Amino acid sequence: MFDFRKYRAFEPIRLTDRTWPDQVITQAPGWCSVDLRDGNQALINPMDVAKKTRMFQLLVKLGFKEIEVGFPAASQPDFDFVRALIDNDLIPDDVSVQILTQAREELIARSFDALKGVKKAVVHVYNSTSTVQREQVFGKDREGIKAIAVQGARWVREYAELNPETEWAFQYSPESFTGTEMDYAVEVCNAVIQEWQPETGRRVILNLPATVEMSTPNIYADQIEYFCRSVNHRDQVEISLHTHNDRGCGVAAAELGVMAGADRIEGTLLGNGERTGNMDIVTMGMNLYSQGIDPELDFSDIQEIIEVVEYCTELPVSARHPWAGELVYTAFSGSHQDAIRKSMQYHEKHQLPHWQVAYLPIDPRDIGRDYEAVVRINSQSGKGGVALILERDHNISLPKWMHSEVSQVVQKATESSGAEITSQEIKAIFEQYFVTCNPQWMLEGYDVRTGQSKVAGEFRIPAIKPALYGEGHGIVEAFVNALEKRFGIEIRVTHLDESALSATTDAQAQACIALDVAGHRYCSVTTGEDTSAAVLQGVLTAFARSQLAQQIAA
Repeated sequence: MFDFRKYRAFEPIRLTDRTWPDQVITQAPGWCSVDLRDGNQALINPMDVAKKTRMFQLLVKLGFKEIEVGFPAASQPDFDFVRALIDNDLIPDDVSVQILTQAREELIARSFDALKGVKKAVVHVYNSTSTVQREQVFGKDREGIKAIAVQGARWVREYAELNPETEWAFQYSPESFTGTEMDYAVEVCNAVIQEWQPETGRRVILNLPATVEMSTPNIYADQIEYFCRSVNHRDQVEISLHTHNDRGCGVAAAELGVMAGADRIEGTLLGNGERTGNMDIVTMGMNLYSQGIDPELDFSDIQEIIEVVEYCTELPVSARHPWAGELVYTAFSGSHQDAIRKSMQYHEKHQLPHWQVAYLPIDPRDIGRDYEAVVRINSQSGKGGVALILERDHNISLPKWMHSEVSQVVQKATESSGAEITSQEIKAIFEQYFVTCNPQWMLEGYDVRTGQSKVAGEFRIPAIKPALYGEGHGIVEAFVNALEKRFGIEIRVTHLDESALSATTDAQAQACIALDVAGHRYCSVTTGEDTSAAVLQGVLTAFARSQLAQQIAA
């Protein structure tokens, strides 16, 4: 049943002198949201007037100047919504609403009834022109389909002339443009242009939809460039694109189409639409933003956008949705976490003028996210991620050699639970394994005497009576010597890092210790009023984790 021979490749047009591959997008196209029409008709439960109003208000807030609000001739709810916008004066003066209608007079007349009294509007008329639709759906030849388009355009013009108080713009879509012979698509659109006469100053938009995405985006771009070269009055008409996502390339096709000469983009927030969805305006807009181009839409509160879209559409936004998804600024991989940590530190240290952080194409804060979600820890995470969590969330800065020690302990906990671990849980594990010390092993006090070449010290610990006595070239060596003499074992300090703490803490110094006790490694992190106190307690805390110390305490 799964037989590829059932299908044939899409036939590209011959455009050997294409120029679009050398073009670079330098400014945002005009945007038109179709969330309330194309997006709405794709919903399992279409929006009611309250939800449509909420969505409309969001679109206005984001900065859309053109919003397709429905198909008022097709349903009473759409008609009522358009009237509610107008009667309640909900349309800002700088926003044009757009309505869709088929090229039938009764539907066009009904559409103008719905728009009565509106200040600015785009009347969007369409009919399908593709080979398959002509032959299999309408049973008409080229001339018959073109006549439908021309007659529809004429009715639109005539009804607009009956309502001169409104600032009208006309839009025509040869539906299924990508499945239409390019010379014929140009022929039909030229006939519509002749009817609307953009040379008189009337705004005319030609919308070229990939109603079904049938080819790779480069072929669509070829079609757009061919059309832009061939259509009449190119400098007096706007070329608009309306791509769908059947092949998963709706955004790419729109971007290449802009490079090929298009002026305007229709799409929906987060890509809602029939089948696999419409062109995602959030994705395309943020793509521009990440390249230093103003998208002329405000996506600074991405969470509000998600909440409104999910409420109005009753559809969830994927956690991996580009730019907006819950997890897109989250790194689980250890190597990614380490790179993010180092890159962010480098960025801050060098005060780079432009954002250049590994694995983060934009600063999440720009769209209302924060760094709480940049790195999260599970069994796949690495040492860099754990270190970043401790430093970022808890102001615990560790030397590099300790990153692995802490990460191993955290990873064991996540492997045991099989789940993600929170920042607070990481801190609790860190304190349990490296900071907390049995009171019996807390240093009560010490006295040192410094000779010509050696330090002699007496060290008082509740778990060990009487006090320990040892000698060495420094206080740490003297303390280790005292432990070795008392227990007859070899003890070696393999790592010792001291650091001063900020003035905001009670302790003044931090010590990170790695201790080898009879061939076994134990680590600790301690703080104290001074460096000596912190280091001595660090040695003792590490020693207290040894089997010998636990036997003594028992």
